[in-house]
Amino acid sequence: MLTTNEVGQVFDTILSSPGMNDAVRIDMRISRKNVLLLTHVIEQGLTEKGEGKGGLFASAPEESRQELRDISHDFLEKAGLTELSEKLKSLAGTK
Repeated sequence: MLTTNEVGQVFDTILSSPGMNDAVRIDMRISRKNVLLLTHVIEQGLTEKGEGKGGLFASAPEESRQELRDISHDFLEKAGLTELSEKLKSLAGTK
């Protein structure tokens, strides 16, 4: 079993390999339900970094994490779910 540090090194190596910064075009159609789920998964992964969890998000540079936040926001905008997502977040925060 790899330690958290070793996992971070493996992910860092993968992220810095040639071609990983190349832009790719992804054309797909997904349901609004899956847009909400995907944006939640991205947000959850990004917030876990602050809790000392290991993994790909923890190893990613800040600019990559910000780009994921932007992509997540764009998904919500294009699906017309920005307001719904914010309301769901506020409901989840009142527990």
